[in-house]
Amino acid sequence: MSIDRAQVRHVAHLARLELTEAEETQLTRELADILAYVEQLSELDTEDVPPTMHALDIPAALRADVPNPWGDREAMLENAPDREDDFFKVPQLLATEE
Repeated sequence: MSIDRAQVRHVAHLARLELTEAEETQLTRELADILAYVEQLSELDTEDVPPTMHALDIPAALRADVPNPWGDREAMLENAPDREDDFFKVPQLLATEE
């Protein structure tokens, strides 16, 4: 599989990127190299390779999802630009039907 400048221009347009001619040329070359490498990888036999999250055999560094109290509520709210009781008050984002 290969990629040409027209495809790079199309993807840049979709991503709302403005590229110079030099950037288009460079990206075309780089994306072609990436696609060639992916094509090369697709030739590998991975049938008996178990899926992994990490290249090294280490446990996931995730903490337990446990709620914890966070600081002094009054101290946090005292710097709020606007508040109502114990809450930050923010502008309404969605219209409501009344």
